[in-house]
Amino acid sequence: MQTASYLHPFSYFSDRRSLLKPVGWIKSQTPYSNHLGRRVPITVRPQSCKFLLPKQQTRLFAVPNTDDGHPSASVLEDSNTNHAPSPEVETVLHKWSPPTYLWRGFSALILTGQVILRTLKGKVHWGNTLQQLKRVGPGSVGVCLLTSAFVGMAFTIQFVREFTRLGLSRAVGGVLALAFSRELSPVITSIVVAGRIGSSFAAELGTMQVSEQTDTLRVLGADPVDYLVTPRVIATCIALPFLTLMCFTVGMASSALLSDGIYGVSINIILDSACRALKPWDIISAMIKSQVFGAIISIVSCAWGVTTMGGAKGVGESTTSAVVISLVGIFIADFVLSCCFFQGVGDSLKRL
Repeated sequence: MQTASYLHPFSYFSDRRSLLKPVGWIKSQTPYSNHLGRRVPITVRPQSCKFLLPKQQTRLFAVPNTDDGHPSASVLEDSNTNHAPSPEVETVLHKWSPPTYLWRGFSALILTGQVILRTLKGKVHWGNTLQQLKRVGPGSVGVCLLTSAFVGMAFTIQFVREFTRLGLSRAVGGVLALAFSRELSPVITSIVVAGRIGSSFAAELGTMQVSEQTDTLRVLGADPVDYLVTPRVIATCIALPFLTLMCFTVGMASSALLSDGIYGVSINIILDSACRALKPWDIISAMIKSQVFGAIISIVSCAWGVTTMGGAKGVGESTTSAVVISLVGIFIADFVLSCCFFQGVGDSLKRL
């Protein structure tokens, strides 16, 4: 086996006869020649190493020569002298980056699939789920009931005045009950929860993302989806149907009190008309809508939170965008579900 070593820096190489007295001779060969090269004199020159060969980066190796027993120097040339990286072929996709809403929407779909799989497998952090359920449910009751009461009174003013002039005061309760159960209560409750809870979810997860706390959870062996996202989604989907029922009750109560106190329509007439017009499916559809709206709010808020970038400014933008996208998703889902649940001409008011 041939061994190679670098020559010491005190050697001096020259292509022509030098005035310095040579102290020895070596044979040199290049990898591009089939025979040994010219003899090069070697002289001792302290603290200098000078190559008078053509300007190119070379490597010298001492290789034993089997012909005469004297070592010979082998010169290896480097093909790449400037060490510049090879130019890459630029394509359209190389400089293209997807829009923010596109990859955030894709991440929301992936997060939805992960939450469903984790829930079906039972990988749920129940302690955190109960904490979030307390936060979404009892923490949002006051503002939801207050909003529902004033919205109910505003609708009562419009309905009672017009129906009383037409002599249809007995139909006021049925119309209000159908409007509240099918549309107003689920949508109003979801809007309030999106503004209060959805923004909180996006801000919290966004702050954890920019401060690398989610990476710390991964280092500690905890999955952020199991610990942060799944409890929030489950808590929102469970709490919103109950909030919707409570808002429906408060809205009907405020409407009946306003009708009796200002317009002279008895509370018994309002409640009797409402009981005649309502069907069990109206209440069930309201709860289904609320669950769907809760899933939209929690998934969008969590997805926008975990994809936050850019520090405090990014957290603010993610929070605002999460609320806006949640509201748009609520309205779109409400239209689709209403088309599926209440197609055709209804006969609810025929029994009044």
